[in-house]
Amino acid sequence: MITPAPIPPVVPAGRMAGAEQPVLALPGGWELRPWQPGDAGALLAASQDPAIRLWNRLVVNSAAEAAERIERMQQRWRAELSAMWAIARPGGEAAGLRGGGDIALAGGSAEIVYWLLPAARGAGVALGATERVTRWALDDLGLHRLRLCHAVTNTASCRVADKAGYALEGTMRSALLHADGWHDQHLHALIQD
Repeated sequence: MITPAPIPPVVPAGRMAGAEQPVLALPGGWELRPWQPGDAGALLAASQDPAIRLWNRLVVNSAAEAAERIERMQQRWRAELSAMWAIARPGGEAAGLRGGGDIALAGGSAEIVYWLLPAARGAGVALGATERVTRWALDDLGLHRLRLCHAVTNTASCRVADKAGYALEGTMRSALLHADGWHDQHLHALIQD
C-alpha cells in the first residue's frame, strides 16, 4: 500500500505570530493600522450605527466590551486566526474596519470583512482598503483564496467586491441571521494567480 504524501501547508504556521501587525498606507491620506485600546469609542459607535447594524452582526454594548473586543483582535492576530485593521487618518480615530477573518494558513484561505462609519463613507475608502488588505493577504501573507460575503440586498458591498476583482460565485440561501431575519448572501472570491 502506498501512503500518500502529506499536503504541506499553504502558509507555514508562525508567519503572522512571528511578526507585528503592519500599518498599511491607503490612498487619500488614510491608513490601515492595528486596533488600539483608545479605539473603543469608535467600536462602540459602530455597533450603534444603523447602517452597520443592518449589514453586520457587530454587538458591543459598552466601552468595556469594546476594549475586550479590541484585545481579542490582538490575540487572534497572535493566534493566526484573523487580521483586523482600523481604518483611520494617521494619528486619528478609527473610522472603519477592514481585515481577514477565519484565516486558515494551512488551507490558504480567509474571509474579507469590513464596515465604515459615516466619516469614511462615499470617498472610495472601502475600495482602497479592500484592495490593500487583499494585496497583503495574497502577496505578503501568501494565502491562495479570499472570499467576501455580503447580504444580496447590500448593493454597495457588491460594487466594492466587483471593483476589487472578487468574482461573484453564487448566492448562499439563508446564510446569515440578522436582527430582521435570515439573509441570502452573495459569495465573491479572489484566487491567487
